[in-house]
Amino acid sequence: MQKPQFVNNHIYHIYNRGVEKRNVFIEDKNYLRFIHDLCEFNDTASAIPSNVKFSLRNPSQIDSTNLEHCLEVEPLNSEKRKTKKPLVEILAFCLMPNHYHLLVRQFVDNGVVKFMQKLGTGYTMYFNQKYERVGPLFQGRFKAVLLERDGHLLHLPYYIHLNPVELIEPKWKDRKIRNLKKVTRFLESYRWSSYPDYIGKKNFPSVTSREFLTDIVGDTKEYKKATEEWLKDMDIVTIQKVILE
Repeated sequence: MQKPQFVNNHIYHIYNRGVEKRNVFIEDKNYLRFIHDLCEFNDTASAIPSNVKFSLRNPSQIDSTNLEHCLEVEPLNSEKRKTKKPLVEILAFCLMPNHYHLLVRQFVDNGVVKFMQKLGTGYTMYFNQKYERVGPLFQGRFKAVLLERDGHLLHLPYYIHLNPVELIEPKWKDRKIRNLKKVTRFLESYRWSSYPDYIGKKNFPSVTSREFLTDIVGDTKEYKKATEEWLKDMDIVTIQKVILE
């Protein structure tokens, strides 16, 4: 796929999957590291190399308020963090075992490319060192789609946040969902996504800027209701038009 020309203040759907469709997130620590990297590498300044180690015994219990305490890095309220100049604005994200989705708005010239280079390189180095492997981790360079039509912006956040449904209902895109209540509960508890924050459940609120989308899709209750309606009423043609993968 040919990448679009990245323009400041434009919004892009960014995604990539593991090479040979392999899992790039194996355990909770991996998801947490990637979420940490979403914040750490979103800066015009070069990232300072560090040997990041988890210090909490149970990573699955880590939330947004103590994420910084499980990593040997600068705390979120430090002077270093306060002086950061973001490359992009992260509007939404979802991490799946073998791929990820991001919705970002570029802040500075070439911001998307710089951010994704730092993110991809940093996480690959961490993963390869941790699991004693070599070579590329992701399937080539990241894929990017410019959101040019209003329909993309109205539907894409729902699609991104509904990705985890695949883990319990593999045929959800064919509208073959056996237990809708179970699916909605699962989505609300899926931690590796910005969806909980969008429906008012504090998860990793500092990672995303949600005001832009909430002005369009509504407040937490409205977004939750709209997501569930989208899940019930969506069709494969709509999905194909939205994701453009």
